[in-house]
This record gives sequence, C-alpha cells and structure tokens, in this order.
Amino acid sequence: MIDPVTLLTFVPAALALNLTPGADMMFCLGQGLRAGPRAAWAASAGISAGSMVHVAIAGMGLGAAVQAMPWVFDIIRWAGVAYLLWLAWGVLRQGGGASGAPIQPARHAFRDGMLVNLTNPKVVLFVLAFIPQFIEPAAGSILIQFLSYGLVIAIGGFIVNGVVGQFAGGVGRRLTGDQRLGRVLSRFTAGIFAALALRLALLERT
Repeated sequence: MIDPVTLLTFVPAALALNLTPGADMMFCLGQGLRAGPRAAWAASAGISAGSMVHVAIAGMGLGAAVQAMPWVFDIIRWAGVAYLLWLAWGVLRQGGGASGAPIQPARHAFRDGMLVNLTNPKVVLFVLAFIPQFIEPAAGSILIQFLSYGLVIAIGGFIVNGVVGQFAGGVGRRLTGDQRLGRVLSRFTAGIFAALALRLALLERT
C-alpha cells in the first residue's frame, strides 16, 4: 500500500512534469494539426500506454540493462529516429496537411504515439531516476509501486497532451479551407516530427 502522504507529494511533482513541454506534447501537437483532435487524443493514449511499458520495464529492473549497455540504448534510439523521419516523410508525401490528407484512423494514431514513446530510451532512464525517489521497499511490491506511480504520470500526460492536441486540431480545421495554408501546415507538421527525430538523435545516455 502506497503511503497517502507520499502520494500527495508525488502528484504535484508528476503534474509539473506533465505540464513541461517535451517530445510527447509536441508529437500530439503535430498529430492534432495533421489529422484533428480525435487522432491527437488517440496518440496521447498511445503515448501513455508506451510510458506504462517503460514503467513496467523499470520496475522489473530491466531498465538498468538499457542504462548499462550503450548498444541497447543506441539501437532503440535510432529506431525511434527512423520512425519519426518516416512519419515526417509521410506527411510531406500527402502534401495537403489536414485538408488534403484522409482522416487518420484513431488506431493508427494510437500505434504511432505508442511506438514513438517506446523507441525513446530516455523515457525508461527518466523513470529510473524519478520514481525510485518515492518508492518505499517496506511498503510492499516494488513493481506495484512503480506501476501505481507510473499510472499517475500516464493519466496526467494523457489529459495534458490530449488537450494540446485538441487545441491544435481546432486550429488545423480552421485552416482546411485554404490549400496554400494546408501545404504550409503540412510542412510545419513534418518539421515537428523531423525536429523530434533530431532531438532523439542528439540524446546522450547520461
């Protein structure tokens, strides 16, 4: 059982992290601009699901292997770079932004969000650095505590990133009537994905 006082300390810290602009928020922003609010919420759900996988990995002690073996970190990282660049190319190939592209099925946005999160090895390293500060070995299962705290982060992230994507989707829909603006929007969205790929490529293991 998690101590209620510890949980009350954790929640505002987790919320502050959720509100800090980062790769997940930018990805949902791009999804909202690209395919509308529904896709943004689905992408946010995928990101939260991916973060829970990272939390489970950290809770089982496997995250230490990623931290200790640089080649594992690099394989995951470069897979994420390649996937983000592939998404950027897909947006440019469609060429019409939110107006010219067919509506993306929510399951595809969920998949993209989850894969982008899973191929960011920095997430599991962050989990290893942040959550153990609140773990109490005497309170019971370490894994259950990791999952409980991770769920708080995942729910908060889902709401915050989803709201950002909802706003971006509203902006994107207002621009759909102009083909020229649609092309600009398409390039801007592709630029977000490409920038996230560059950020991931430049990540250091420490």
